[in-house]
Amino acid sequence: MRRKVIIMGAAGRDFHNFNVRYRGDPNYEVVAFTAAQIPGIADRVYPYPLSGDLYPNGIPILSESELPSLIERHNVDEVVLSYSDLSFQEVMEKASLVISRGADFVLLGPKSTCLRSRVPVVAVTAVRTGAGKSTVTRYVVRLLRSAGRRVVVVRHPMPYVDLRTPVQRFSSYEDLERYNCTFEEREEYEPHIREGNVVYAGVDYAEVLRRAEEEAEVIVWDGGNNDYPFFWPDVHIVVVDALRPGHERSYHPGMANLLMADVVVVNKANAASREQVEAVLRSVRELNPRARIALAGARVTTEGDEDLRGRRVVVIEDAPTVTHGGMPHAAGYAAAKEANAVIVDPRPFAVGTVAEIYRTYPHIGPVLPSLGYTEEQRRDLEETLRRIDCDVVVNASPTDLSRTLRTGKRFVHVRYELQLQGPDVLAEALKEKNVI
Repeated sequence: MRRKVIIMGAAGRDFHNFNVRYRGDPNYEVVAFTAAQIPGIADRVYPYPLSGDLYPNGIPILSESELPSLIERHNVDEVVLSYSDLSFQEVMEKASLVISRGADFVLLGPKSTCLRSRVPVVAVTAVRTGAGKSTVTRYVVRLLRSAGRRVVVVRHPMPYVDLRTPVQRFSSYEDLERYNCTFEEREEYEPHIREGNVVYAGVDYAEVLRRAEEEAEVIVWDGGNNDYPFFWPDVHIVVVDALRPGHERSYHPGMANLLMADVVVVNKANAASREQVEAVLRSVRELNPRARIALAGARVTTEGDEDLRGRRVVVIEDAPTVTHGGMPHAAGYAAAKEANAVIVDPRPFAVGTVAEIYRTYPHIGPVLPSLGYTEEQRRDLEETLRRIDCDVVVNASPTDLSRTLRTGKRFVHVRYELQLQGPDVLAEALKEKNVI
């Protein structure tokens, strides 16, 4: 008899685990995916032919809240946790729930899920969402391109993708429109497009890898949340947040990334206290003494020459960083404070789904998350901004929100790039592995 399986996910790692581990295995029957973390990704179907011949009708994607009843209704044998950025407490709470219903609780590792590439792979992952992976990824791509290497970036899957499109390729702003990208997708792809990088993403990462290999001498894996890579890396770079000491050893699967790392970038060292930096360094050296360590910060710049001193501003931050990433604010708030702007608290003006986000994540400070997972969220973000009396919107989202939001307000964009402190440990690691 086939073992019955439920895969718990957030429309990313879960689909990959299914594709590479369960799709063609007649010993297993995946009865459902469950969805969490991201709004609007449940109540879909993982479609045929992506689901394979064993699942001609596809596989339902249901809310994680239905998990206990699904286990009992289908007499499920095992539940596979397949999403990221969960505290160890949350992981074990989920494990306890599953075990209490009689099923096995399963975590799949790299041997079961990582694909081999015929070109070198440099992976950039993190121990938490919002640690600063994107700045490290762009820095690595610049290093490789300056060495004459033809680079393709492969992004961890985004859960908003049309499941009928197994492979996506981005090289222009028109591609963002063609694939009807959400704000969250644009935040990941747009900075690469600005720098002339080609980015692949999608649902079927065996096919994504095959397509990327056709035009790459080196693939850079651009991780999502704190998940580990889908491809075996030749160089694994892991980003740790100096502002959150202790998180490097208390979140899944971020600690696994740290234990696997070839290079650890202790990011935001310029914004953290000496005690915080030293605590993180001690932890990293204890957990992974073989890894090279680089200290880094973010070089934050405000585009244009507009003087924000004394101006009333509302700050927009990258949404994942301040929602499930757990940060009260980020680069936009820091830039506004440094410019001596008057920061207007957007929370009293929030409407609809934006107000709901503040209730769900009460740690968020006086900043506005760049919500745009759905059209409803985009409209509510737009309406919230219209209600706020301010002179300028300080936009620290990596995407240019003034292109898509109609608010009648002036936008000033904040950019942030990696700034290493000391020797270029990243370049040294790439040279050592003959990647450059």
